[in-house]
Amino acid sequence: MDLELAAMQIVGNAGESRSLCFEALSLAKKGEFEEAEKKLREAREVFLKAHEVQTELITEEVEGNVPKIGLLMVHAQDHLMTSLLARDLIEEMVQLYKTLKEVK
Repeated sequence: MDLELAAMQIVGNAGESRSLCFEALSLAKKGEFEEAEKKLREAREVFLKAHEVQTELITEEVEGNVPKIGLLMVHAQDHLMTSLLARDLIEEMVQLYKTLKEVK
């Protein structure tokens, strides 16, 4: 697998996933929970594309094809992990907004 292409696929999909999560948070703030949940589902689907590329790279490494990792791949992994963290936190925040609305 071409490492530069893989890194860009990870960055692009992770970035899109993170953006969808923040859109979900914005919708939840307005009380639009169904739309927020829809955005979170989309975010999970897009994140999986990035994760699949990462898994393919890991599989290649396990098979003995050890790639030379550069700053671009480190950057891609950073995007992937921050996207995952944002999604996890935003999913919790959406639930908090739902709870707050129910309490009111």
